[in-house]
Amino acid sequence: MVLSWPEPYREEQSAWGSPVAWIIPPVAALIGGIGVATLYSVAGGSMEPWAMRHVVRLIIGFGLLIGLAFVPARLWIQLAYPVYGLALLLVIAVLFRGTQALGAQRWLVVGPLSLQPSEIMKFALVLVLARYYHGLPGRLISNPWAVLVPFLLVAVPMLLIAKQPDLGTALLLAATGLVLIFLAGTALQYFAGGGLAIAAVTPLFWSMLHGYQRQRLLQFLDPSIDPLGKGYQINQSKIALGSGGLNGKGFLQGTQTQLDFVPEKHTDFVFALWAEETGFIGSMVLIGLFLALILCLVLLAMRSRSVFARLVIAGIATSLFLHVFVNISMVVGLAPVVGVPLPLISYGGTSLFSLLIGLGLALGVSGQAEDIRRAADLGRRRV
Repeated sequence: MVLSWPEPYREEQSAWGSPVAWIIPPVAALIGGIGVATLYSVAGGSMEPWAMRHVVRLIIGFGLLIGLAFVPARLWIQLAYPVYGLALLLVIAVLFRGTQALGAQRWLVVGPLSLQPSEIMKFALVLVLARYYHGLPGRLISNPWAVLVPFLLVAVPMLLIAKQPDLGTALLLAATGLVLIFLAGTALQYFAGGGLAIAAVTPLFWSMLHGYQRQRLLQFLDPSIDPLGKGYQINQSKIALGSGGLNGKGFLQGTQTQLDFVPEKHTDFVFALWAEETGFIGSMVLIGLFLALILCLVLLAMRSRSVFARLVIAGIATSLFLHVFVNISMVVGLAPVVGVPLPLISYGGTSLFSLLIGLGLALGVSGQAEDIRRAADLGRRRV
């Protein structure tokens, strides 16, 4: 997808006037329904403790999706920097007041709620980068000082999240941000220079990794290392995938997952259960649904006539693609285990709400070029 710099704004119909927009909610709901069925199976045929909560979160999340689809785009433009600032404060708060689980300090407990601020930051980063380029004249996109700002907007939360430690989320956040910076039209030499810099500091990066993170990377490169220890999870996942065959073992009949051979089967490795019970065909159906959702977002971005809308939708599509790609690659052994959930399928409230809010935002801004133009005019008058 190529994002040309702003052409003259023209009035356009609401996003809901596009057939593509009407496809997004039912496809997302169908994927969420698969998530409920999978979590039901994970619990051995019970709605507790995961499936029922997933249903409740889906209902709330889709309510937010529909409601946010009608929020004026100019409000998102005005709130972009405050939302990013709040998300950044929450990420910082995790380092001091966060709750520790599974060796990482990633959650904030606020009353009865448990939040993962890094998931909120994914949505906030897309919003703030779109807002930044919305107000930046096209001739300045590749100006060195203008390039520094979005790189800092990406780097600061990435480093804070990596310190939790949550290397997987930090890398996905950075990848999403870099894709948006590229789509905005930044000159390629900055990316080439950044690649050389990353290559130069790779030894330092390796020395800063935690012991278990280095072990995961080594395990990925050589699966025979510690097959009953660090390699146990991925080996059992591969067995589950292979035993599913073409048609799968049937609903509630997956032996590897039902007998608890696969750890974290309700979160990061939930795809292993789905693949074992539905086989290659069921796996392709689920991947096809994800691809359809991503394609719809890409088409919405291409038909949107404002840079803000295009970048917001492209960012949400990029984040969704990276999560699906990394999670499934991790489960099948094509990527190191980095703790990335499968959107709408894995158990977890913050990641689910973050995605559905993002989809609602995408639907809302895609058809509001005139509203975005008025917001830009208002901003220029204030300056």
